[in-house]
Amino acid sequence: MLNVGMVGVGNISGIYLKNFKETFKNIKLVAVCDLIRERAEKAQKEYNIPKLYDTMDELFADPEIDIVLNITRPYQHYEVSRAALLAGKHVYSEKPLGADWEEGTALVKLAEEKGLWIGGAPDTFMGAGIQTCRKLVDEGLIGDVIGGRCAMVTHGVESWHTDPDFYYQRGGGPVLDMGPYYITALINILGGIKRVYAEARTTFAERLITADPHKGEIIKVNVPTHYETLLTFESGATVSFLTTFDLYNTNQANIQLYGTKGNLYVPDPNCFGSENGMKFLSGETGQLTELPLEFDYSQNSRCLGLADLAAAIEQGRPPRASYRQTYHVLEVMTGIMKSAETGMPYDMTTKFTREAPMDPTLPHGTL
Repeated sequence: MLNVGMVGVGNISGIYLKNFKETFKNIKLVAVCDLIRERAEKAQKEYNIPKLYDTMDELFADPEIDIVLNITRPYQHYEVSRAALLAGKHVYSEKPLGADWEEGTALVKLAEEKGLWIGGAPDTFMGAGIQTCRKLVDEGLIGDVIGGRCAMVTHGVESWHTDPDFYYQRGGGPVLDMGPYYITALINILGGIKRVYAEARTTFAERLITADPHKGEIIKVNVPTHYETLLTFESGATVSFLTTFDLYNTNQANIQLYGTKGNLYVPDPNCFGSENGMKFLSGETGQLTELPLEFDYSQNSRCLGLADLAAAIEQGRPPRASYRQTYHVLEVMTGIMKSAETGMPYDMTTKFTREAPMDPTLPHGTL
């Protein structure tokens, strides 16, 4: 069992804390830290966490901690992960790996120099939905993959999020915020990406917050909020990718893959199961069939990637959600933004090789 120290106790921390306690027994949460001490105190009390630190440096200095869980805001990921690596800790970070390509590159270089792993979200691709899709595509259900379409459509987060400003600043925007879910799912089904081409715009210069506790406040938007992208995969398949905070119509399929034998409707990559249905349209019969899940983790299992990282360290194998994946995803996303800025295609410099699929025969909570 490896010990974990958590830095950041924001919105997403609740599901991590729940799954630490109820699901994954190969990791133990031994310390917590947050800039707002009351958040850390509440988590410590509710989940019986042994230690609470005032600063992340104090937490990093704890010799009992093996892995640092970094769930701070996106623009803080680099500094927190870097400091943890310098302190000799493995790191598991919420997405994205860094706010830009340079940050991600520096973290990967440091981790390799230190002989440490830096893993990261999303881990939804390890869930029942995407793992089943990967297996079906690998087995040839839809034949050779020609291409696909995917869409992440929303009119922003200010109507529900308690602190939405950072979504519209450096490190935010729809690509860095939601892109990791879609791109990670796609590369785990189709393999690595070799080229991206994108167009972007900022439709609304300001956003009105309508959710408490900042209701009525105005956000100044400092990043593009609408992207149309073409992803070209090493296999030759091409996928169009819409990601936006500007549109009202959300009734779109998340990911559709088109093959020589039919189409596959992939479940929401932000979820672990198939809440919106996983279906196959046969090119031969024209029939649309709902498909069953063939893997474990259909419920919200955030913390799964962290548990796999711990298991990989102990077993001497690569983690499924390591920097080898998050670094490729970060280059895709920053490549999208660079392409939109320059008006030119962006050719990838990193290569991606899929790690082993999940093992459906293992008991729940075991990696």
